Amino acid sequence: MVPRMTILPGYLMTGGGDHHDSALLTHVLRHAGVVAPHTGQPYGEAMLAGLGGGIGFMYAIFEFPGVTTTTIVAQHHPEPFIPAALSRAAVPYDTRTTGSPAIAERSLRTALAAGRSAIIRVDPHLLPWRPELPPGGAYEVGVAGLDGATDDLSDTAYVDDRCTRPNAVALGTLLAAWTAYKKGKHHLVSVTGRPDDVDLPKALRDAIATTAAHLTGPVLGHAFDINYGLSGMRRLADQLADDKGKQGWAARFADPAKLFSALTRLNACLEVQLAAPGAMRPLYAAFLDEAAPLVHRRLGEAAALYRAAGSEWSAIASAALAGRPALVRYDELARRLRALQRSDGAMAADELARLAQEMGGSLDDYLADPLGEGERRALFDTLAAHAHRALEKEEAAVFILKDVTGE
Repeated sequence: MVPRMTILPGYLMTGGGDHHDSALLTHVLRHAGVVAPHTGQPYGEAMLAGLGGGIGFMYAIFEFPGVTTTTIVAQHHPEPFIPAALSRAAVPYDTRTTGSPAIAERSLRTALAAGRSAIIRVDPHLLPWRPELPPGGAYEVGVAGLDGATDDLSDTAYVDDRCTRPNAVALGTLLAAWTAYKKGKHHLVSVTGRPDDVDLPKALRDAIATTAAHLTGPVLGHAFDINYGLSGMRRLADQLADDKGKQGWAARFADPAKLFSALTRLNACLEVQLAAPGAMRPLYAAFLDEAAPLVHRRLGEAAALYRAAGSEWSAIASAALAGRPALVRYDELARRLRALQRSDGAMAADELARLAQEMGGSLDDYLADPLGEGERRALFDTLAAHAHRALEKEEAAVFILKDVTGE
């Protein structure tokens, strides 16, 4: 029997890019025929990254019995990124949620049958090509087509996620990952048309003003705001430099296993997860350069400062994994895994699982040869120096953003 559907006609690109959500949205909008009004060409990743809210900074250490987790979110947060970008670009879209997997499946099939790709929110750990991620997180992927003559969960879905070719996966597997993220309630977004009119300069000013406001002021409106924006950056820099207080890294990460986790998380959060390389600052700089002719030429000055800050954040990420052979090995494995996800994706599921297992085994190697007390202090001093230099540049850059937008 001939399959009813393959990749949607005109869905020409998958994967790639520096920032996952922004790159995914470029593919979806290109497929929908949406173009940027200032160029007449499809939106680029940098412009969509800025319209989605651009950069942010949330730094926190969560401690539970037996578990300490270090988290940095370098993109604008917690406002959902993709809906924010669509709204500012005045792109019509439909959002569906449901507690029923069966209804969710029907909504997905309906969107695809209408020729619309779908963006769904899943727990990525259950996707065969994402074994390195812990369970329970939220993650957006695109669905660009469906094959099958059975009209059941054995049909093949084609998923746009990181790989430069569509990831083919059984619909049942995709549905399980979709259902596993309980808070999302099978969240689905599909673009339903093209903008009738968009005042892009106004949208850009709004996006930049929001970014600046959340870097310098309240985000949630309660005590946790101390972890956001410039305040969060300052807390990170000061805690790295603190060698006496209980909140300093010297005290909190004296245990080698906890330090290994903190250093690997520091690298991933600043370069990959919910970010782009350099804590997303170079990508945001590219957005500001593109926005400057439409908003204000001083955005170019802010762009230069953010590129410099991005270099400092990347230096932190690199230094975090340079101090011991086990950390270097972990970094090498992580890079190989990400490269294979981009080139082969689902087709390399077994090899990706093996690499993820090796990454997990790096902890035992580190525990056999951990950083000594003096080496830890020297590393923290290095990281703190980079963080303070990044903060100095970020403060100067956000001052320009606020001045330009009147925020």
